Amino acid sequence: MQNSNRITIKKDNSPIYDIVLAEDYNPFLKELEALNLAGRKVCIVTDSNVSKLHLNNLLEIVKDYARIVETFTFPAGEDSKTLATVELLYEKLIQSNFDRNDMLFALGGGVVGDLTGYAAATYLRGIAFLQIPTTLLACVDSSIGGKTGVDFKAYKNMVGAFHQPRLVYINLAHLHTLDDRQFCNGMGEVIKHGLIKDIAYYEWLKSNREEILRREPQALKEMVLRSCEIKQRVVEIDPTEKGVRALLNFGHTLGHSIEKLMEFKLLHGECVSIGMVSAAYLSQIHGYLNKDDVTEITDTLSSFNLPVNISDTDIPSEEFVRVCFHDKKVDGNLIKFILLKEKGDAVIDTSVSREDILDAVNCFKKMKLLSEAICEN
Repeated sequence: MQNSNRITIKKDNSPIYDIVLAEDYNPFLKELEALNLAGRKVCIVTDSNVSKLHLNNLLEIVKDYARIVETFTFPAGEDSKTLATVELLYEKLIQSNFDRNDMLFALGGGVVGDLTGYAAATYLRGIAFLQIPTTLLACVDSSIGGKTGVDFKAYKNMVGAFHQPRLVYINLAHLHTLDDRQFCNGMGEVIKHGLIKDIAYYEWLKSNREEILRREPQALKEMVLRSCEIKQRVVEIDPTEKGVRALLNFGHTLGHSIEKLMEFKLLHGECVSIGMVSAAYLSQIHGYLNKDDVTEITDTLSSFNLPVNISDTDIPSEEFVRVCFHDKKVDGNLIKFILLKEKGDAVIDTSVSREDILDAVNCFKKMKLLSEAICEN
């Protein structure tokens, strides 16, 4: 893995923004100088959890560079990822006379980044924003690529826009403030990257499992860097999800259905983990993976403390299927399901039927022990 602290995202071979990896906020000072904030107002958007940990530190830094620094804090959690919260942010910006030359800073996890990005995309038809992700999931996934949005009546990211940040600044020190569940939540997206695009990276994750779970600095840096590089490769080829970028949705079709029906009691990466087990099983019944592959993928996810089933739910299986067909990935009556031809090589498959999905749901609902995790084909 290459030793680098900066990844440049390009569109049509022209740089549009950088992802900067650092151990603290020291390199951020140079990035702030480059943004030329002297005559601008900045609004730092965050949630009630992150504000207690990181807001004051960032405020102290930014106030020396921007003309005025405002803050907007909303209650933590997926329940706040709504148009109603965006409206409150609009009101804050209007009352503070923010114009098109001003800027938003998204300080937080995926909910903060998605919501702030959507507000930036739509306020005055678009103002600049920065991503400062504080969770592993946001560092490796949601902060990169310009997909912004909010949920609508619990339908995940149903309202949104593509709006690229000016900068993604990843302070790896933030990852040491996460509890174990939140850290492992991000591992769902990390493992996904290896499974869809890079078998060598997937094997590296397994080999370095203990170092990663101990959050050893070098292991964390290499992991975050490699995941960012994989996402970079995909979003540069397909910035608005017309083709290959859909591969990043591996595990998400059923994952989003689980999130909604479980009323967000499970975290995003946890739902994606169960969705990946289901997608691996569907890859098996469609003639790609074999049973041993599905077992190995399931075991790997479980080894990073991610769930692989929801066997204790009484939600009817048909409900999970119904919600799948309200997902953004539906094209007419066909779902663009992401399957694995083999580990490290994902494909878009539109031949997955309602019956196939129902079979996969019945599979993950029946799992009682990891040894029973794979349904017989």
